[in-house]
Amino acid sequence: MRAVVYRGPKHVDVTDVPDARVENPTDALVRITTTNICGSDLHMYEGRTAVEEGTVLGHENMGIVEEVGSAVGRVRVGDRVSVPFNVACGTCRSCVSGWTSYCLRTNPTEGMDGAAYGYANMGPYDGGQAEVLRVPYADFNLLELPEGTDHENDFTMLSDIFPTGWHGTELAGVSPGDDVAVFGGGPVGLMAAHSAMIRGAARVFVVDKEPDRLRLAESIGAQGVDFSAGDPVEQIMEATLGRGVDSGVEAVGYQAHDPSGEEHPELVLDNLVAVVRSTGGIGVVGVYVPEDPGASDAGAREGRIGWDYGTFFSKGQHMGTGQAPVMRYNRQLRDLIVAGRAKPSFLVSHELGLDGAVDAYARFDAREDGWTKVLLKPGG
Repeated sequence: MRAVVYRGPKHVDVTDVPDARVENPTDALVRITTTNICGSDLHMYEGRTAVEEGTVLGHENMGIVEEVGSAVGRVRVGDRVSVPFNVACGTCRSCVSGWTSYCLRTNPTEGMDGAAYGYANMGPYDGGQAEVLRVPYADFNLLELPEGTDHENDFTMLSDIFPTGWHGTELAGVSPGDDVAVFGGGPVGLMAAHSAMIRGAARVFVVDKEPDRLRLAESIGAQGVDFSAGDPVEQIMEATLGRGVDSGVEAVGYQAHDPSGEEHPELVLDNLVAVVRSTGGIGVVGVYVPEDPGASDAGAREGRIGWDYGTFFSKGQHMGTGQAPVMRYNRQLRDLIVAGRAKPSFLVSHELGLDGAVDAYARFDAREDGWTKVLLKPGG
């Protein structure tokens, strides 16, 4: 089968790999109809993770069930399904508590709880930027979708970025009437803004410098804040008459940079501490890693980020972090899409066949204007 394979920094190709197959009785094979390039894939693409060469990429996947193992009873051949990026067993302490992103059984990597498809340090699972994906523990993991092709570009966001954006607002404690600051106008940040609006936020400020991202934020009723035009904290404080916002979402991660392009991994954390009011909440869903071989200082290379914890403590703020437990949210978000209350496909910019992945990775990584979210259609 054809798949997108990581070959080294700034180098992926589309090539033949061994066909996915049922390996355990609880597996299912899903023929991929849509798979997305995620902003977090770029950390691997840029050589800023420990991903192994030869890895099949892709953790945002949906499609049609093609084959099931002998122990699969709920999921049937022909079902249209969303595949959460979390690979979860369904029976460990984390899974039964609703924290499928920290499954205790699916990742053999030492010191790592939680597994995912096609991602560094997240277990031995091929990704879904391919024609077919093997899904372990299929009865537990797969979310059934309405038959047909309706909402395809909305449903494809259910595997990661829509639940991740929602998770950011949940960690931050967004409530109706709140003012919310979202730092990062990439796909996850835009999903966090969309989620905050659905949850009844009064105002949502989206901080970025890319014009296409700011336009998309404003298209859903958020207020764009261009950090290349001035200090974003000052801009938001002025807009809130000095009060600050009630909560904030960090959707940037460890490669945060200033307008000149210089990296400061603590930058967004510091800005959120400054702009969120006392006792307010901060949700961190931007990726941070235990090791960053490309960091500019020794501490950051070991995952040690020096940020303004003193002010965070003195303001009595609270913070939640980590990867989204997709299954905690994906059914409800699916139903919001079906009901017309949510339309996460607003950020889609490109739909390409699998062979378009090499060029798409390069353009998305370069932040070329208009390349906001790329969907790959292996059957197209």
